[in-house]
Formats: sequence, C-alpha cells, structure tokens
Amino acid sequence: MIIETQEDVTAAVLGEMHRTPDPRTREILGALVRHLHGFVREVRLTEGEFQAAVAFVNAIGQRTGPSHNEAMLMAGALGLSNLVCLMNNGGGVRPTQANNLGPFWRADSPRCEDGASIVRSATPGPELHFSGWVRDAEGRPVEGAEVDVWQASPAGRYENQDPSQAEMNLRGRFATGADGSFRFRGVKPSGYPVPADGPTGALLRAQNRHNMRPAHVHFLIHKPGFKTIASQVYDPGDPYLETDSQFGVTRALIGNFTRDGDRYRLEFTFTLEAGESRLPAPPISAKAPGRP
Repeated sequence: MIIETQEDVTAAVLGEMHRTPDPRTREILGALVRHLHGFVREVRLTEGEFQAAVAFVNAIGQRTGPSHNEAMLMAGALGLSNLVCLMNNGGGVRPTQANNLGPFWRADSPRCEDGASIVRSATPGPELHFSGWVRDAEGRPVEGAEVDVWQASPAGRYENQDPSQAEMNLRGRFATGADGSFRFRGVKPSGYPVPADGPTGALLRAQNRHNMRPAHVHFLIHKPGFKTIASQVYDPGDPYLETDSQFGVTRALIGNFTRDGDRYRLEFTFTLEAGESRLPAPPISAKAPGRP
C-alpha cells in the first residue's frame, strides 16, 4: 500500500498482518498497532518526544543483565505486572493470592529441610518464624508442592544485588508435608527502595513518586495439576502499604506478623487453583559482581 496520508499508515500495517500464521499472535499484534498508533495520535507525539521514547526503551534493555531485570521493574511501576496477574487468577474477578513474580526470583535455590533457616550469611535483624499451609480449592491439603521462598534483607537488598551477602542468602525451596504444611526461619523483612538509577527511577521521579516497596516475603508454589502461583505476603504495619511503587499489595495478601519476644511469627495459608503447572522464566540468573 502506498502511503498518502497519516491515516494510511495504520491501515497499511494492519493490512500486512494477514500473513501472520498464528491467530493469537495476529490478534495481539493487531491490537498493539491499533492502540499504539491511537496513543500517538491522542497525545500528538512530537518527533523529539518520539526520539526520547526510543532512547528510553533502549535504556531499559541496556540496564538489564544477569542480576537485574529493568523491564520487569518497569512493568511493575506501570501497574502492568499486577494487572496481568489479577486478570489471569481467581477467574479475573475473585480475590486471589497470586501476585507479581517481581524482578528478583532466581531459579535453583537450595532445597531445604522443613523448618530450616534460609539465612546463609550474617544478616542482622529479628528472626522470623514462618508456618505455611498449601490447600486446594476444596480446602484439602496439597502434599508435595514445591515452595520457593525469597526475601530482601532488613537492609533492603536481595542477595543478587548485594555482594556482601552469601550466594542464595534468604532463598530456599521447601516441600509441603502430608498436611500441606511447610516451615522456615528467616529474618523479619523491611520495606526497601527499588533500584532508581535507571529508566524506572526516571519514570518515578517524573511523576514525583517514591521508589519504596512495603515489607514482604515472596513465594512461588508449584505442583503438577495446579496453577503455579507467585505470591507475596505483606506486613500490615508498613507505611508504604498504600503507595507501593510496584502496585503489588492486594487485600488477600496482607499477613499478620506477631511479635514473640525478640522474634516474629507469621502464619499463612495458600490456596491453589486447578490448572497448568508451569514455572515462569527466571527474570535474573546471577548475582551482581563486586567485592563485599
């Protein structure tokens, strides 16, 4: 199609979509073109703004590496991660315990005995004793589910960000018992700042938003026959609960951290839906290099 007017551009691009063999790919790309071209027209994007946008997208890729996933961080800051999660769990309308995978999950964390500690290097902070249960939609215990656990240190950094922490510190994999239970020991998490030295930080500053996340512990629960869920359990007393920079806090995932002397306890029950059992692609694969 020879272009004569700006309206012809959208029609020409959509007209070439008929060669796309996969129907779902054709549907997604067609909608992307219509909405993207519509956005450009709505805001009357200037050439300078377009060039800045291309540089911004390039910077997301340039900031992404084995120990940092800027694209996943940006998706959270725009609310996309949690929107996709809520649309695809709980039937899209019911409360769900699924939550953002986030940019800090690593595959192949150490397998641990029930009740073991996930603290692998000196990590100051009050001890956390977690007791969890995994059940199906009818409330029956799910035995043999694999539960991946990870959290930031009380200083607000995951071990992949921090060369001073031991490899796989505050990470572990557990298996549920016959009653669906699993237990571990960690440290009480605190709120922390997401990295703000890249495009995501620039976006937050442009909107006069902070870069804090409320305190939480991550879980990824996987067993054949059930839909794999990523989840986070949040501290109800955290000051950033209402303004999470990644828009991840849902009512169903606010836990109850209780103090027991000089330690804290947290109990939580996870419910799995029947469905496809598939582990996500890890957003990172290595630890940041550097000296402790």
